[in-house]
Amino acid sequence: MTRALKLGVILPMFSGDAQKVITAARSSEELGFDGVFVFDHFFPPGGAPDRPALEAFTTLAAVAASTARVNLGTLVTRAILRPPGLLAKMMSTIDLISGGRAILGIGTGDPIDLPEHHAFGFPNLSVRERRAHLAETVAALKALFAGKMFEGSEHVPPLAGPLLPPPVAPGGPPIWIGAQSDEVIRLAARLADGWNGWGLPPEKFRIKARLLADEAAEAGRSAEATWAGIVLVGEDDAEVRALVERRHRSNMIDALAWSGTADQFIQHLRELADAGATWAVMVVAGPAGRRELIAERVLPHL
Repeated sequence: MTRALKLGVILPMFSGDAQKVITAARSSEELGFDGVFVFDHFFPPGGAPDRPALEAFTTLAAVAASTARVNLGTLVTRAILRPPGLLAKMMSTIDLISGGRAILGIGTGDPIDLPEHHAFGFPNLSVRERRAHLAETVAALKALFAGKMFEGSEHVPPLAGPLLPPPVAPGGPPIWIGAQSDEVIRLAARLADGWNGWGLPPEKFRIKARLLADEAAEAGRSAEATWAGIVLVGEDDAEVRALVERRHRSNMIDALAWSGTADQFIQHLRELADAGATWAVMVVAGPAGRRELIAERVLPHL
């Protein structure tokens, strides 16, 4: 049975342990989740360069070969990190390995990513340049996925292709653009298959999702609205309070998008679905066993 709202998890890329990531992907599939996703960072955002992080696309290839049902993808890669032709080739190959289960989440990046650019020599573009480059990259990817050439533009050169073997589905893997700004959401509506809104509460997500739908309809197309964020699900109210207090005492810098009990999380997900979300992708915070808790108490109710 297909759920109206699909539920995905972010894999533990910052463990630096490839086997742990593959085991988490297999376990998530067995537990009944709909997708597994990876961050694309060379070390954790806001962390020191000597902290571990696995590379996104090589890890996804291993995950694709180690699973059979779940969707898998990036959430999100930065457009500037890899040339569009290379990115298209990598993603279409992962799509082939997975049998057509790949999703490409892509975005411009944020100021917190700058230390990675300095450490590994990636270009630093202005906000305007990053948005223009993202739009051109998505257009180039779409052209290559469809078996066409890209004629070239300000930031992306002509790409003749062809991309062979082609992706599994005509048009290639779905592309989601991760963004908060209305300008980039409009870009997603015009060019991409979906948009991802990180950490937005349902009422704000609804406004952004409506903008996406209206802009897409005006362009004669459709794009799905997807949500992601860090969630902390507790056994009961007392455990939730204790876990949140522990995070505060530890000076955790990653902001929780949501915290509460399993029953409260069901309601939160229903509110997101009512606001237009087709996916909710979680960084699962808290002690071990949280994915199992969500699978047991939340998935059956979606």
